[in-house]
Amino acid sequence: MVTDITESNFKKEVLSSKLPAVVDFWASWCGPCRAFSPILDDVSKDYAGKVNFFKMNTDENENTASEYNIMSIPTVLLFEKGEVKAMSVGAVSKETFKKWLEENI
Repeated sequence: MVTDITESNFKKEVLSSKLPAVVDFWASWCGPCRAFSPILDDVSKDYAGKVNFFKMNTDENENTASEYNIMSIPTVLLFEKGEVKAMSVGAVSKETFKKWLEENI
Protein backbone atom coordinates (compact mmCIF):
# COMPACT_ATOMS: atom_id res chain seq x y z
CA MET A 1 0.00 0.00 0.00
CA VAL A 2 1.23 3.48 -0.88
CA THR A 3 0.34 6.31 1.50
CA ASP A 4 0.13 9.98 0.50
CA ILE A 5 2.22 12.18 2.76
CA THR A 6 2.72 15.90 3.22
CA GLU A 7 5.32 18.12 4.83
CA SER A 8 3.33 17.99 8.07
CA ASN A 9 3.72 14.22 8.54
CA PHE A 10 6.94 13.56 6.58
CA LYS A 11 9.19 13.43 9.64
CA LYS A 12 6.88 11.13 11.59
CA GLU A 13 6.10 8.77 8.70
CA VAL A 14 9.42 8.68 6.83
CA LEU A 15 12.31 9.90 8.94
CA SER A 16 11.12 8.08 12.07
CA SER A 17 10.09 4.90 10.25
CA LYS A 18 11.41 1.69 11.77
CA LEU A 19 11.26 0.08 8.31
CA PRO A 20 13.02 1.36 5.19
CA ALA A 21 10.82 4.01 3.57
CA VAL A 22 10.37 4.64 -0.16
CA VAL A 23 9.11 8.10 -1.14
CA ASP A 24 7.92 8.79 -4.68
CA PHE A 25 8.10 12.53 -5.46
CA TRP A 26 5.54 13.23 -8.19
CA ALA A 27 3.05 15.76 -9.63
CA SER A 28 -0.38 15.34 -11.20
CA TRP A 29 0.67 16.96 -14.51
CA CYS A 30 3.67 14.61 -14.93
CA GLY A 31 3.02 11.86 -17.49
CA PRO A 32 5.94 9.63 -16.44
CA CYS A 33 4.78 9.99 -12.81
CA ARG A 34 1.33 8.71 -13.74
CA ALA A 35 2.91 5.82 -15.67
CA PHE A 36 5.08 4.86 -12.68
CA SER A 37 2.28 5.03 -10.09
CA PRO A 38 0.78 1.56 -10.77
CA ILE A 39 4.28 0.05 -10.66
CA LEU A 40 4.85 1.58 -7.23
CA ASP A 41 1.46 0.24 -6.09
CA ASP A 42 2.28 -3.29 -7.31
CA VAL A 43 5.74 -3.38 -5.76
CA SER A 44 4.43 -2.02 -2.45
CA LYS A 45 2.21 -5.10 -2.15
CA ASP A 46 5.22 -7.39 -2.68
CA TYR A 47 7.12 -5.68 0.15
CA ALA A 48 4.27 -5.22 2.65
CA GLY A 49 5.64 -5.42 6.18
CA LYS A 50 9.24 -5.00 4.94
CA VAL A 51 9.24 -1.50 3.42
CA ASN A 52 6.89 1.48 3.85
CA PHE A 53 5.84 3.23 0.62
CA PHE A 54 4.81 6.88 0.32
CA LYS A 55 3.95 9.44 -2.36
CA MET A 56 4.60 13.16 -2.01
CA ASN A 57 3.15 15.70 -4.44
CA THR A 58 5.96 18.16 -5.21
CA ASP A 59 3.56 20.96 -6.19
CA GLU A 60 1.91 20.83 -2.77
CA ASN A 61 5.09 20.13 -0.77
CA GLU A 62 7.75 22.29 -2.39
CA ASN A 63 9.88 22.74 0.75
CA THR A 64 10.52 19.03 1.22
CA ALA A 65 11.18 18.52 -2.49
CA SER A 66 13.67 21.39 -2.39
CA GLU A 67 15.32 20.10 0.80
CA TYR A 68 16.07 16.80 -0.94
CA ASN A 69 17.14 18.48 -4.22
CA ILE A 70 14.36 16.93 -6.30
CA MET A 71 15.13 18.37 -9.74
CA SER A 72 13.02 16.11 -11.94
CA ILE A 73 10.11 13.80 -11.34
CA PRO A 74 9.37 11.08 -10.73
CA THR A 75 12.20 10.74 -8.24
CA VAL A 76 12.14 7.94 -5.70
CA LEU A 77 14.20 8.17 -2.53
CA LEU A 78 14.87 5.26 -0.22
CA PHE A 79 15.26 6.31 3.41
CA GLU A 80 16.74 4.14 6.12
CA LYS A 81 17.03 5.33 9.73
CA GLY A 82 16.10 8.86 8.66
CA GLU A 83 18.79 9.16 5.99
CA VAL A 84 18.62 8.94 2.19
CA LYS A 85 20.19 5.64 1.21
CA ALA A 86 19.44 5.58 -2.53
CA MET A 87 17.80 7.56 -5.34
CA SER A 88 16.09 6.55 -8.57
CA VAL A 89 15.16 9.22 -11.13
CA GLY A 90 12.62 8.71 -13.91
CA ALA A 91 9.90 6.19 -14.62
CA VAL A 92 11.30 2.67 -14.73
CA SER A 93 9.86 -0.78 -15.34
CA LYS A 94 8.60 -2.93 -12.48
CA GLU A 95 11.56 -5.28 -12.90
CA THR A 96 14.08 -2.43 -12.82
CA PHE A 97 12.43 -0.86 -9.78
CA LYS A 98 12.36 -4.16 -7.87
CA LYS A 99 16.03 -4.77 -8.73
CA TRP A 100 16.94 -1.25 -7.49
CA LEU A 101 14.98 -1.83 -4.29
CA GLU A 102 16.56 -5.23 -3.65
CA GLU A 103 20.04 -3.82 -4.19
CA ASN A 104 19.42 -1.06 -1.65
CA ILE A 105 17.39 -2.51 1.21
